[in-house]
Amino acid sequence: MYSTDNIKGDVMAGAGYIEAIRQQIRVRHYSYQTEKSYLYWNRYFIKYFKFTAAKHILPTHIEQFLCFLANERRVSSSTQQQALCALVFAFKHVLAIDTDNLQFPYAKAPTRIPQVLNDAEAKQVIDHLHGKYQLIGCLLYGAGLRLTEALSIRLKDIDFENRTLFVFRGKGKKDRVCILPKMTIDPIQHQMCHVRETHAHDLSQGLGMASLPPSLLKKFGTSAKQLHWQYLFPSVHCVSHPVNGYICRHHIDPTTFRKALKKAVQKTTITKRITAHTFRHSFATNLLRRGHDIRTVQELLGHNDVKTTQIYTHVAGLHQTGVQSPMDYS
Repeated sequence: MYSTDNIKGDVMAGAGYIEAIRQQIRVRHYSYQTEKSYLYWNRYFIKYFKFTAAKHILPTHIEQFLCFLANERRVSSSTQQQALCALVFAFKHVLAIDTDNLQFPYAKAPTRIPQVLNDAEAKQVIDHLHGKYQLIGCLLYGAGLRLTEALSIRLKDIDFENRTLFVFRGKGKKDRVCILPKMTIDPIQHQMCHVRETHAHDLSQGLGMASLPPSLLKKFGTSAKQLHWQYLFPSVHCVSHPVNGYICRHHIDPTTFRKALKKAVQKTTITKRITAHTFRHSFATNLLRRGHDIRTVQELLGHNDVKTTQIYTHVAGLHQTGVQSPMDYS
């Protein structure tokens, strides 16, 4: 446990405290995105109150900070919840301070119905994407993948014979198998040729390591240089691994696809708000409209509870099957 007497000096002199949070996150094998988020909110928290020693930090400060985010920063309920989780984590695992009795009026998250595209609209947007971004769009809509899942596909995860994609440690650290759209086979094989060329060049430069989670790197070691570990959508540049520090080639940044998608949408006449996740919503909704079982859709999406999947029955209009509007009575 971290000693609460170790933070001295100004705000960012509390690097030892932040490092202790980082260590506790990595012990639990949280994702790198979660690590960045938790550290961001704890740094913000320290800076806001100008703490100079951990012994000054109290649970009531969490309440004050969340009120500040809600009233002054006007953040959404989900952002507020994210900050709360980050702070509670640090209090529990680093400071060993109980936060069970926080007196805070939590903002209620609104119940949203997701925006979806019909089949023609989805394909219209995808047609305006190009190269690897078009292939990513096809996988998002054709397999119901999250953007991070699509970008994290490695060559070993593709099964052409059974036309499946293996998703390793998706949301909630769950593995699952998804369908591989038939029309993506040729583009994927073309992209794999690009990966082979890139990997061969990396090996010639004494590089070639794929970016792996620390636990896998310890298990497989230098075998991470093998082709099957490489990402289907590799980054243009090799970088230093954020945890282990070795030089590797990660997948492309999600921002690059989002920018390409924004440009593609602007070339269409579609007036709906479209994000990368819209394709996943559209995948589920269009399967239900075609009569596929909701349990099958649940499994393909990787939802724990069928109640999560049921939201798409509302989008598809299945909850009101057979009901006719009074305006349409003859």
